[in-house]
Amino acid sequence: MLTVLSLLLTTAPAQAYVDPACEDEAAKGVPEGYSEQAQQDFLLNYFALATTLSPVHSAVPHAAGRGSIGLDVLVIPSLSCKRRLVLNYTKTEDTNKAPVAPRPRAIFSFPKVGPVVFYAGAAYIPPVPLFGTRNVISSGEFGFGLPKEGGFEWGARGHATMMKTVGEIATPFNPDDPSELDLLVASTFGMDVIVGWNTPAVNPYLAVGFTDVSTFFYIGDDGIVSNNKSPYFGLVASLGAQGKIGEHFQWGGELYAAPYNFMGISDEDAAPGDASFAAARLITARLRASYVFGRSSEG
Repeated sequence: MLTVLSLLLTTAPAQAYVDPACEDEAAKGVPEGYSEQAQQDFLLNYFALATTLSPVHSAVPHAAGRGSIGLDVLVIPSLSCKRRLVLNYTKTEDTNKAPVAPRPRAIFSFPKVGPVVFYAGAAYIPPVPLFGTRNVISSGEFGFGLPKEGGFEWGARGHATMMKTVGEIATPFNPDDPSELDLLVASTFGMDVIVGWNTPAVNPYLAVGFTDVSTFFYIGDDGIVSNNKSPYFGLVASLGAQGKIGEHFQWGGELYAAPYNFMGISDEDAAPGDASFAAARLITARLRASYVFGRSSEG
């Protein structure tokens, strides 16, 4: 399903494999601002951010006393050859195995406490082998919303995700070499403020906050543990809408972005272009379809 690729901090062999689709880009040579460390950090941050538990709902996900069980679909944008070429542009990594990640998710809105609706949610991807990897991804959220007269609503939420991927993540230099299992462990947590507008047909919303990324990556080929020197800690934003069809079907969709990493490169010897080259700048789409259950406790 997901694949995240790290870099060996050694010189690549002359015969390292380059995807034919990237041969023209590789022939251009190493671009200005390229950094081995920054490329590694980007890849680790990028795929950790691709599994965050963003809202895909407005400030009040459901009326008080109601909940839903459904499926999120996380779009994972393909990376260009510029991001796939590593080890000074001598080798490509296979980052584009899965265009989407489906994730079961449940949310429940508790009975009102005064004017406030508290809610909690959980999402889980079981360890089913797919695309040559085995993944476990678990997430949770807790938040509140305040619906106002006239349709305006606002709230805040906290969220956290833990993911583990086992598989051939750092590909061998020679595609004919035997596979070696690698291990990626990543976590993300953050907080968002959400504003929305509740109408009978659709609820548009905007969420803005921050997310923190931590990663651990063990490369099975040679026993190296890869060090992320600029783990993402920065802005995230979601612009989307949710709506209902009938009494029990709810849909949602959003554009999700992680535009800027406050951490930067921590290596004192980093080149001037490292920080910009390592910036995640993830922009993607997320969709949700769910069955709504329960009876509203609102009068």
